[in-house]
Amino acid sequence: MNPSQGRRAPSRSAEGPAADDKVPGLAARKTAAKLLATVIDARTPLDGLTDNDNGHPYYLALDARDRSLVRAILTTALRFRVTIGKLLSRRLERPLPPNAHTLTHILHVAAAQILFLDIPDSAAVDLAVTHAKSDPRTTRFAALVNGVLRSMARSKDAELEPMLATTLDAPDWFVARLTAAYGADRTTAILAAHRIEAPVDVSVKSNPQLWAERLGGMVLPTGGVRIERLAASVPELPGFADGEWWVQDAAAGLPARLLGDIAGKNVADLCAAPGGKTTQLVLAGANVTAIDTSKNRLSRLGQNLARLNLQAQMVQADLLAYEPPELFDAVLLDAPCSSTGTIRRHPDVPWTKSAADIEKLAALQARMIVVAARLVKPGGRVVFSNCSLDPSEGEALFAAFLAASPDVVLDPAVAGEVPGMDSFLSKQGLLRTTPADLQLANPGVSGLDGFFAARFRRLP
Repeated sequence: MNPSQGRRAPSRSAEGPAADDKVPGLAARKTAAKLLATVIDARTPLDGLTDNDNGHPYYLALDARDRSLVRAILTTALRFRVTIGKLLSRRLERPLPPNAHTLTHILHVAAAQILFLDIPDSAAVDLAVTHAKSDPRTTRFAALVNGVLRSMARSKDAELEPMLATTLDAPDWFVARLTAAYGADRTTAILAAHRIEAPVDVSVKSNPQLWAERLGGMVLPTGGVRIERLAASVPELPGFADGEWWVQDAAAGLPARLLGDIAGKNVADLCAAPGGKTTQLVLAGANVTAIDTSKNRLSRLGQNLARLNLQAQMVQADLLAYEPPELFDAVLLDAPCSSTGTIRRHPDVPWTKSAADIEKLAALQARMIVVAARLVKPGGRVVFSNCSLDPSEGEALFAAFLAASPDVVLDPAVAGEVPGMDSFLSKQGLLRTTPADLQLANPGVSGLDGFFAARFRRLP
């Protein structure tokens, strides 16, 4: 197909999905393309755009069913972005113009439906063509959209699997960093895991076997419950309203447990919101001070604790300037990071972050871990963790911290200390999980988020 086809329309601003759109499904596709553009071109996180209270205006204008469709299209288009791009490119006689962003997003939205979603090919093609015709920036490409997408629909059974087998669905900068850290084979396994939508893991107050049965899930070796397919939305599931459990990835539940026996101790949870780890600490019997810089995030943490019928002291403060009235017996710092360990759940991450972002966040974490060490009493434990796959935010950062801190010492995690954790421990006693690690789950069950955690003590 030739991108130069068609007559150029007058240039004017394109309108968004109108409230009186008469074509069923068109507003949802326009919204998906608009939000995909915002993610890719403006590097805006997807979660904020699709928030049901404060999301993008186009998204909020849709009903619940269309919102769900938009989320499915976007997560799929991002999860398989490279594969989709290559299958589109082989149908073009020449590359699209460098400024044809809108056209590219229309094609990716339609291709995601054709290749991966349970939507009739004809509907995906026709709506994409209608969308292209309705936008003055793309109307002259309507015939190209029609030809490219119909060709893709005809050939997908023969072309998709071979392309998936040879493609890494991630930007080049991210593949390079993973390969440097994990090698080619493990990088391929991690990126393959990113193509699979993550299950829902929940931590329970008690009796995980009972809740596995009630929720239609399975008990994991760490004691949590994994639900591969939800029977309803999370708030509608049994036990949620009663505060019997909370959503928490199996890997995210490990760092807090590295603090050991904290019953009756004063423990600080730094960067605490939304509160999954705070909940763990409270249930372990600690007197918890939950600290976060964001008033809104602390409010959400308070709501989560109220649902769970638990209490913690909440403090809004900038950690780097925080001075407690007295030092804590133990400290947990789950630091803000690039979140590259959560790409199964947030496929926009590698497309909205960059290598420079990772280095900037690593520098912030390096400052935070020094503060965390100062907040604990001599002899007290500190656990540092984050959900990044990048060693510059994990192993390398922690090694540099230890080398520069004569007043702290590594307190290695040991085999048998936490159920289900042994296979994730390094020889040095550091915790590292990746989405390719399946040891936690039974054969055939998907993996877990990427996490790093390290434990140390402040010397007396």
